[in-house]
Amino acid sequence: MAQVPFSHHIYAPVQAHDLTEEGGCKSENDWTSLQLAAFEGRLDLVTQLLQHGADPDEPARGWYGKTALQAASIAGRLPVVKKLLTSKASVDAPGGNNGGRNAITLAAGAGYLNVVRCLLTAGAVVNGAPHRYMGRTPIQAAAEGGNVRVVELLLDAGANVNAPPAHDSGRTALQAAAEGQHMEIVELLLVRGALVETPLERYKGRTSLQAAASVGNADLVERLLDAGADVNAAGCHYNGCTALYAAAEAGHLDIVRRLLNVGADTDQTAGNKRLTPLQVARHRGHDDVAEVLKTSRRDEQPLLERYSVRTT
Repeated sequence: MAQVPFSHHIYAPVQAHDLTEEGGCKSENDWTSLQLAAFEGRLDLVTQLLQHGADPDEPARGWYGKTALQAASIAGRLPVVKKLLTSKASVDAPGGNNGGRNAITLAAGAGYLNVVRCLLTAGAVVNGAPHRYMGRTPIQAAAEGGNVRVVELLLDAGANVNAPPAHDSGRTALQAAAEGQHMEIVELLLVRGALVETPLERYKGRTSLQAAASVGNADLVERLLDAGADVNAAGCHYNGCTALYAAAEAGHLDIVRRLLNVGADTDQTAGNKRLTPLQVARHRGHDDVAEVLKTSRRDEQPLLERYSVRTT
């Protein structure tokens, strides 16, 4: 590869719209030359940039920015990861403002086992608190990404299987695995002590059963019920849902019937919208679901009067 001429422009920001979609960046962000070279796996250019004074800890910029180590980690560029670590890159530096995911969390979510192992060897923290907005711990990211070997590695390294979720759009490892329909990981987490019921954060939270009901996975719903999931667990405040509400909203008739059979409350409202499963089913045009719910309701009229919502 031709040598890249070095000048005062070598560290000029690279606009993120030049990145591939895999990078997860927005046009308002910019990456430095080192960060972009790390993401692309260009070890030779990364080495040259470092030799000419590039800071291996150039901070993540913007909403979805990444340090060079984070960029290399999410792309699975193990040689670049090793080079940056030997150059004293901070293994636990935070990411951009949305998600704030560090290198090991990004690698875990992307399923790069060797990169995760390398970062652990370098001392990456496995139980740091997730970023407030859409953050994940490494094990939460791995469970969400669906890589069982990465989940096993993190558990063996001491990851907290019940680490609390982020304040906004957070998921525990079990909730993330259920939402992603990763049955093998759900089983593993349950065996390793994952709690089926944990307190929900205020914004866009889901219990594992609510998550499974929302995606319509009957096997997951059954497994979580067997594990003691509360069929009538309340939803979170903002955009929350009960399991029955989630299934009704998505039109999953078989899940609705199963939840009703185990005692789901047809009159229970959810979240800030304060709608019942019947109301949301009708709103979404799921007439078959609405008919089943209407038949099962114990006391429809008083509820409708209470909330002044018409369903006809």
